Parts: sequence; structure tokens; C-alpha cells
Amino acid sequence: MSKERARRRAVREAEAARERVVRQRRLARRQRTRTLVRRLTPQWRRGRTGRLGRRSRGERAAIVGLSLAALFGIWTFVDDLALRLVLVVLLLLVLPAIVVIALDRRI
Repeated sequence: MSKERARRRAVREAEAARERVVRQRRLARRQRTRTLVRRLTPQWRRGRTGRLGRRSRGERAAIVGLSLAALFGIWTFVDDLALRLVLVVLLLLVLPAIVVIALDRRI
């Protein structure tokens, strides 16, 4: 009787060992696939990045709105085309400095 139990236990242990090996191979394959997919997919930065990411939605809307108002004012009140173009280029060049001066939080 005990020899029969020992034989059955040995069969069960051998079967469990085979299942463990199969499971480990499956896990290793899954891990290799995950690392390959992670390596091949592009990484997206999450959250606020870049220059405009520092500003709130309202601040960005104010920047765009005031810039458009200034452009509208330039095109409405200035008659000379060359002067209009110079003022628009000047506005676009000075706009980042104005934004930093007006909205910078580093005090």
C-alpha cells in the first residue's frame, strides 16, 4: 500500500514539475513579448510639458485672445501695409517676453 502511494506521489510530483516548467516558459515568453512591445511603442509624455504646459487654460486663452486683439488692432488702425507687417513681426517676436513678464510665477 505505501509503495503504491509513493508511486502515485512521484507521478503527481513529476506532473507538477512539468506544469511548473510549462508555466515558467509561458511567463518568460509573455515577459519577452511585453519588453519587445514596450521597446517598439513610442513613449508619450504625460502631464504638462513644454512652454505652454506651464500655463493654465485660462492663461493660454488670454494670451491667444490678446494677441488676436492686437493683430486686429494693427490691421484696423494702421494704413501702411509695410508698417502693418513690421508691427505684426514685432508683436510675434516680443510676445514671449511679454508673456514671461506678465505671467511668470518665479517671484
